[in-house]
Amino acid sequence: MVSFTEAQILEWITPFIWPFLRVLALFTAMPVLGTRTVPARVRIGLAALVAFAAQPSLPAVTPVPLDSPLAFALVVQQVLIGLALGFAVRVAFAAIEFAGELVGLQMGLNFAGFFDPISAATATATSRFFGTTIAWLFIVINGHLLVIAALAQSFTAFPVGPEPFAFLKTAMPFRWGAEIFTTGLWIALPLIAMLLFVNLVLGAISRVAPQINIFAIGFPVTLGVGLLGILLTLPAMQGPFTMALERLLAQFQ
Repeated sequence: MVSFTEAQILEWITPFIWPFLRVLALFTAMPVLGTRTVPARVRIGLAALVAFAAQPSLPAVTPVPLDSPLAFALVVQQVLIGLALGFAVRVAFAAIEFAGELVGLQMGLNFAGFFDPISAATATATSRFFGTTIAWLFIVINGHLLVIAALAQSFTAFPVGPEPFAFLKTAMPFRWGAEIFTTGLWIALPLIAMLLFVNLVLGAISRVAPQINIFAIGFPVTLGVGLLGILLTLPAMQGPFTMALERLLAQFQ
């Protein structure tokens, strides 16, 4: 008769359960995979597959009884690190969407807001266009593989151990919000300057020729120049997004 001891069972499941919890928390908060369109069963299956594939390359972990207070703290640690990593990726996406908000504000499209069922929030047309474009770019440049590689390296930077909240002092996720404004302004600045010049020209025309209805021609001109500017600057969006994503993922490596 085959029998197993509790120590043997812990040795078998310990290398798998902690990576599984961290990966599952990442896929819950990560853009693209963490949206409502992806079923929970798919995320659980992908998390189990990634944890099983990455387990041989991860550092060894001392077995911890699952009914001990330390095990509960380790569960909280894995969930927090996974959520923080997913939040870091979401910050890079939010920076691009913030740039879209700024561009839409200058183009006069911010009044055309609509409810986005994916993010469960109100968004503008330019913000959703930038967000959808960067989601495709994220898959094309293998950004999901970069995130998984950073997750595997996070077990070396923030190992499963008796100090479950030490990563908060090193990563300092409360400072990542500044990345949204710096990257968003960096991307939107050329379009803002272009539209500002258009508004100055329209203001000069209204002073030189007061009989022209500037409100009738101003919106089509501003909208046309804004769409042309988006078309010209869209290929240059990859650089700032990739750099922001690498800076944020470097906190876990």
